[in-house]
Amino acid sequence: MSVFNISEVEISTFFLIGIPGMEYAYIWVSIPITLTYFAAILGNSTIIFFIKTETSLHEPMYYFLSMLSFSDLGLSISSLPTILRIFLFNATAISSDACFAPEFFIHVFSTMESSVLCIMSVDRFIAINSPLKYTSILTSDRVIKIGLVFATICILGFLPFPFILKRLKFCKKSLLSYSYCLHQDVMELACSDNRVNVIYGFFVALVSIFYLVCISISYMLILKIVLSIASHKGHLKVS
Repeated sequence: MSVFNISEVEISTFFLIGIPGMEYAYIWVSIPITLTYFAAILGNSTIIFFIKTETSLHEPMYYFLSMLSFSDLGLSISSLPTILRIFLFNATAISSDACFAPEFFIHVFSTMESSVLCIMSVDRFIAINSPLKYTSILTSDRVIKIGLVFATICILGFLPFPFILKRLKFCKKSLLSYSYCLHQDVMELACSDNRVNVIYGFFVALVSIFYLVCISISYMLILKIVLSIASHKGHLKVS
């Protein structure tokens, strides 16, 4: 007689978590989430529409703002539907494929958002530090190319995520820690070797830290320039 070990049965369905102990109030929680979802879509779509149609807004700063709105719009579309299905229908079960797909886009758009914030901080530094050369340094074509390059890097950087998750075997745990799928959360449930996922995820995390460092340095330099200008004006008034 064959022995059946349930711990070795491969899991193909995960369970997302809402707010433990507040299942009775899910329908009420869904109302502000739904309003936030539609406000995010409407607001970001409006910004993109006006920047695209209004020629006076065809400047580097507004192009970067439209990129930020686009990444925020993609992040909302990728994550909020999964959250809403939990609070509206108490549907916590999700297949592995349905989990890996939005997980990819969540990571792509969140990193894209960080990269745009990094570019915007550099943009403001150039505008303050070299105002006369600003338009020649950041032309419209150059801004669009920068946006496409960073978007391509984000997509290619996270493209392996669904595939390296697909190779894992899940046989013990199926409960995720959030209301949406994240790479680091899913890989912790694996009962097979996930060292590739850990190493790759670590290097991707370093990129996010790099963006944070660049943003911090840029705004520190901006603050330094602003303070030096203010100090110079103060000396002129005294003299």
